[in-house]
Amino acid sequence: MENVTTLREQFFDNGDSSLSEQSISRTRTARKAYQELRRNVHQSIIERVELEKLQRLSHDQIQQEIAVLVERILDEDAIPVNELERRQLIRDVRDEMLGFGPLEPLLSDPTVSDILVNTARQVYVERRGKLEVTDVTFYDDGHLMKVIEKMVSRVGRRIDESNPMVDARLPDGSRINAIIPPSAIDGPLLSIRRFAVNPLTVADLMENQSFTPPMIQVLEALSAAKVNMLISGGTGSGKTTLLNVLSGFIPAYERIVTIEDAAELQLRQAHVLRLETRPPNIEGRGEITQRSLVRNALRMRPDRIILGEVRGAEALDMLQAMNTGHEGSLATVHANTPRDALTRLENMIGMAGLNLPPKAARHQISSAISVIVQVARLTDGRRKITSIQEITGMEGEVINMQEIFTFKRGGVDKNGKVIGQFCATGVRPNFSDRLREFGVPVPDDLYDPAKRHVV
Repeated sequence: MENVTTLREQFFDNGDSSLSEQSISRTRTARKAYQELRRNVHQSIIERVELEKLQRLSHDQIQQEIAVLVERILDEDAIPVNELERRQLIRDVRDEMLGFGPLEPLLSDPTVSDILVNTARQVYVERRGKLEVTDVTFYDDGHLMKVIEKMVSRVGRRIDESNPMVDARLPDGSRINAIIPPSAIDGPLLSIRRFAVNPLTVADLMENQSFTPPMIQVLEALSAAKVNMLISGGTGSGKTTLLNVLSGFIPAYERIVTIEDAAELQLRQAHVLRLETRPPNIEGRGEITQRSLVRNALRMRPDRIILGEVRGAEALDMLQAMNTGHEGSLATVHANTPRDALTRLENMIGMAGLNLPPKAARHQISSAISVIVQVARLTDGRRKITSIQEITGMEGEVINMQEIFTFKRGGVDKNGKVIGQFCATGVRPNFSDRLREFGVPVPDDLYDPAKRHVV
């Protein structure tokens, strides 16, 4: 602990990539010394504090009490730290006792969209679509396990050797997945998908060049005309973000029921009913599936049903709902292309156990869904709508589709940025007549293939 002061500069300012190997070694030594100091102070506070008394205090009073105890321990042990280090130490010990330890600074950073803990020794984050390693570490696997247990216990879940995998949700809505030994060979693993406190808006996505004004104008009209849409894309491609944006176009007077595995949608309308699935308990009972929630939602007199993600037998119930008066419903599905999305839906219908012939299943899909919106995360980390396709019906046993808008990639520049252009295909969609009937027609020149938007 005596080394903390002499190496404070390396610990608090180590961002220079030109550091020599000797400086890097000193930085690591300083960080290790600081972690040992933080651990010792934390342990001393646990030994001194009366936990029952602490629980009776308010959050602010607890924070103040921790600060006083840290100051007292530093003074009693004559530990040489400056004012900056004192504040940092108090903040870190507070995080250990009241929050999620070393992860708290990352959880409070609005630029971080994902936190990936690869055992106690390595933590990655995603910023602006790119993964980067951080200098955050845990004392050991036991320290990381305590943080994981604190996270899952707050929502009534449990993780141990007999149940080594868990999905849960943090108080702010962020989704977490943890897997521990024996299933995780090298140590506990934790993945956190951050919940956006301020969700991205149409203006934000337009600024990020995720789509063009003609594309969003058509999508807004489709939502107003109660056209059933399916959003398709890979993991982390922005499906939920786009679903949130499209949901914002639904009129405020409509009754909306949302069904999700983990509540992420942030609809601004007043008449929104939010439903969430629940996994089975330790005894294997009490599970609430998406399929049961979809069936229940039909009894709630919804104008529209929004399904966060279709992943199983609920696909059949969703399609039947779309075919029986619940127009304008929205859902997402994991797939790399619109055609793959249709194949996945067909496979999920088979999970319902009704043994529908393939042609009957495809007919259900083609009659229920009118538009598929494909989103993708490009190699440079940016997310874009890469295709908007209309389902035009069946031809024999094949579902026919026609592409309305597309994103054509043209290569990568010297900085790794993907070059491409948005354009219409020149096809006038069949849904144009429906848009006109609902009083939201869009100009035909939006489908002019000569109008290209280079990004």
